[in-house]
Amino acid sequence: MKHIGNKKKKSGRMQRETETVAVMIHKYCRLKHGGANELCRDCTELLDYANQRLAHCPFQEGKTTCGNCQVHCYKPSMREKIREVMRTIGPRMILSNPIMALQHAMDGLRKEPIQKKMEDG
Repeated sequence: MKHIGNKKKKSGRMQRETETVAVMIHKYCRLKHGGANELCRDCTELLDYANQRLAHCPFQEGKTTCGNCQVHCYKPSMREKIREVMRTIGPRMILSNPIMALQHAMDGLRKEPIQKKMEDG
């Protein structure tokens, strides 16, 4: 059973970010840990953590990429793990998933995250 993203329906920007992170972690696990279809325990933990952080992101649709964000919501150990995934797989994404890589690069051009306004209610 593949473990890609959350089951909860997301829209636009957040869906893209969730899918991109999932693809990158799967590629990393396959490359470094030999996980053909299943993620290893460490990569499953990282993916679950990343999905949790994305689900609770205060910027949601207005967010930049996590690497460009001023709010560091990842705990240091997980931040280092996701950085390793990005450093290893990021350059490979241009060849294996060019559209996803281009969209991620364009999302990263947004310098300041736009915080969602809280509605009275």
